[in-house]
Amino acid sequence: MTVFDAELTHLKEMLLREGGLVEAAVRAAVRALTERDSALARRVIGEDDQLNALENEIDEECIRLIALRQPKAGDLRLITTSMKINTDLERMGDLAVDMAERALELNGEPPIKPYIDIPRMAELAQGMVKDALDAFIRGDAVLAQAVIGRDDAVDALTVQIFNELMIFMVRDPEIIPRAARVTYVAKYLERLADHATNIAEMVIYLVKGQLVRHLHPEDRTD
Repeated sequence: MTVFDAELTHLKEMLLREGGLVEAAVRAAVRALTERDSALARRVIGEDDQLNALENEIDEECIRLIALRQPKAGDLRLITTSMKINTDLERMGDLAVDMAERALELNGEPPIKPYIDIPRMAELAQGMVKDALDAFIRGDAVLAQAVIGRDDAVDALTVQIFNELMIFMVRDPEIIPRAARVTYVAKYLERLADHATNIAEMVIYLVKGQLVRHLHPEDRTD
């Protein structure tokens, strides 16, 4: 292994560590909401600085590698893909903070109903994040494509949650502020899945050199 190969491996490890922090933050934020654990919500918010610092470190390493090594072809794709994935992961961390902030607000009020669909949605979105990162580390375009295909299930749950809460709000207008906060959480989880989809699309670009973000499925090559 050359020094450059070792540096690229280290870059992947940094992204994997960032992904681990994001997964832990999202899991904790959802638990803070469903278990009404405000201390846990505050911890998620307080730990965001660690994720932001790692994002900066990864960006600086990518810039250093481009400037110092002048990579070509596949190596250049790996570094530019890493920069984009880094941005998506940092935004996922921000979404975890947003969820923790809504948890703090909702935990101080009576629940509208038991949280059932939010944990299901969170499980789906977190699975997409994990598999998208696994696809990146393994260079697995098939797994990446499967991640993209699972986004529709998260979107469907978002619509289901919105429709159900709308019924509650029509019946009792006094719960509108609380219901709105729950819809925000659902929207954050939907955006989390969208970021996982972005990562999966970048993996396909990394492996195949094909940009699929704005292509219809029938226009994509195998």
